[in-house]
Amino acid sequence: MTRGHAIRFSPRRVPRLWLLSDPVRLPDPAPAAARLPRGAAVIARGMAWPALRALAALCRRRGLTLFVAGDGRAALRLRAGLHLPERGATGLLPFLLGRGPLSLAVHGRAGLARGRRLRADAALISPLFATASHPGARPLAPHAWAWLARHAGRPAVALGGVGAATARRVPPQAAGLAAIEGLRHGRLR
Repeated sequence: MTRGHAIRFSPRRVPRLWLLSDPVRLPDPAPAAARLPRGAAVIARGMAWPALRALAALCRRRGLTLFVAGDGRAALRLRAGLHLPERGATGLLPFLLGRGPLSLAVHGRAGLARGRRLRADAALISPLFATASHPGARPLAPHAWAWLARHAGRPAVALGGVGAATARRVPPQAAGLAAIEGLRHGRLR
């Protein structure tokens, strides 16, 4: 790694909990991130630079791994990981050359292939259950999610409708759980 990046994850070191910010539902993830246990991850989506810098400082103090969604240059500047959404990433090549932790969204077979090509450290497979983030989107259901996880070739993190009521139904192949609402108040621990 260059310029102070932490070493990449081994399959045993992938965070168990992943908090996602959301421009509408969780625009300021800092209070929720402050409640996460050491070793958890935060994916910052759609945040303005000053708030993103403050979140990066909080993550460093708390021992959390920060991923910047869709902006490889911002991830490099913050010495953070990069989370690749299905569409719309910038600065991917500079990030890949500097290579910090890389996660990506997987919604089907094309995402699996992309993860293998880019050698992602983790695949956030979604939506496992019905979710407010994508109303009307058809959930994968546990059996289809498990199939994708088995074929991901990297640790699979369950995302989409994961909360206190559904966490027990997450397939055992899940290396971690990701949520917005489910971690807003620390309910998944």
